[in-house]
Amino acid sequence: MDKKIFVINGSGGVGKDTFVNMVAKYVPTINFSSIDKVKEIAKLAGWKGGKTDEDRKFLSVLKDLIAEYNDMPYESMVERIKNFKEDTVNEFLFLHIREPEEIKRIASEYDVFTILIKRPIKHITSNKADAEVDNYRYDLVIENYGDLAELNELAKGFVDSVKKRG
Repeated sequence: MDKKIFVINGSGGVGKDTFVNMVAKYVPTINFSSIDKVKEIAKLAGWKGGKTDEDRKFLSVLKDLIAEYNDMPYESMVERIKNFKEDTVNEFLFLHIREPEEIKRIASEYDVFTILIKRPIKHITSNKADAEVDNYRYDLVIENYGDLAELNELAKGFVDSVKKRG
């Protein structure tokens, strides 16, 4: 099977990581977020790993500042893609990206398939990154409206569909 790169997005709490973890049961998978390195820096600044509106806004603003300064969030994804392509084990790479402009940028440089996870919960709008989640035309929208067993079935169906397409 060819290596596949997916950009995954959705508001906080919709089940993005859960979906990726379920996909990983069926195919060797890497899960990486454009904000992973930003979180490392945020911890040095006193962030405790929370997910409150204030925490989310802090991370969003910090990511914007770092991106403007040296483009590190994007470059970390480029590095992850390079490593993934050289990796002989993993077949799927999921990149978590919130910002539509950053999704467009990565999609213009790499062959990616974009996914939006939706769930009927309160949409987070306290920061720019979360507020703009729906402002992109995704290749696939996964409606996570059921329980974990149903999400697992969606993950398995997704893997089967990707494998069938080749």
